[in-house]
Amino acid sequence: MDDPLYSKQLLRLAASAVGAGRLETCDASGTAHNPICGDRISVTLKLENGRVTELAHSTQACVLTQASASILGAQLAGNKRAVEILQEQVSAMLKGGDIPPAPFTDYEALLGAASHHNRHKCVLLPLEAVLDALSES
Repeated sequence: MDDPLYSKQLLRLAASAVGAGRLETCDASGTAHNPICGDRISVTLKLENGRVTELAHSTQACVLTQASASILGAQLAGNKRAVEILQEQVSAMLKGGDIPPAPFTDYEALLGAASHHNRHKCVLLPLEAVLDALSES
C-alpha cells in the first residue's frame, strides 16, 4: 500500500531537485529553518523590478521541503504571481482548500501532508525562505 504522505509524485519532485544549487551572482538571498525537525533551506534570487527571474536553493531537509523547493525552482522564476499569495494558497490547500492554480498545480503531490499538521511547515519552508530573501532586497 502506498503512503499518501510519500507518494511517487512527491518523491519524483524531490529527486528532480529543480533549481538546486546557488546562483553565482544574486540580488537577494534568504533562509528558513524548521527547529522542530531541523530542516534548513537557503535561496538565492535574481530580481527584475521586484519580480523573481531566477531562483536557486540549497536544501538540507526532508522530501516534503525538497519537493516544495523543486516546484519553486521549476515555476517561480518569471512568474508574476506574488509569493505571499502562493504561500496563502499552499497553506489553505494543506487545510482542505483548493490546489494552487497553474503553474503551481504540482503542489497537489504534497496533499498527503494535509493530515499531518506538524509537516505543514516543511511544505511551506521554501516559500518562507523566498519571502525572507524578498524582505531583504
